[in-house]
Amino acid sequence: MTGASVALGIIASFLYTELTGLLAGGLVGAGYLALYLERPGRILATLLAAGAARLIVGFLSERVIIYGRRRFMALVLAGMAFAWLADLTLSFLPSFGQDFRIIGYIVPGLIANDAWKQGYLKTCLSVLIVAALVRLALLLVL
Repeated sequence: MTGASVALGIIASFLYTELTGLLAGGLVGAGYLALYLERPGRILATLLAAGAARLIVGFLSERVIIYGRRRFMALVLAGMAFAWLADLTLSFLPSFGQDFRIIGYIVPGLIANDAWKQGYLKTCLSVLIVAALVRLALLLVL
């Protein structure tokens, strides 16, 4: 199911970008989010981690020259750091923590990278729309 979701997410993200001109949180972001649409806490935590990564790298870029591949790597590493910190923090809250775990370690950074380019709100809405379309396709096909 994960492979099908990611593959459909890549296709749907590409088509969405071609039709609207908006980026949908990296090629694989929507596919992974589609697997967790019944857990809105995890979706929210992932989007918040992406926003936090975007803010941190934005703050750093005012003090250090970060662009291109370096900016992308900084966003992915910041997203990974927030995912790791969330896992570490939420491990102390077993029942509550499971509902707010971040989806993957790379996904927040990919979403943050697109948020850097077009804005956080547009990216969040785009990734949620594409994730919903992927989930619908999965339900219809599988």
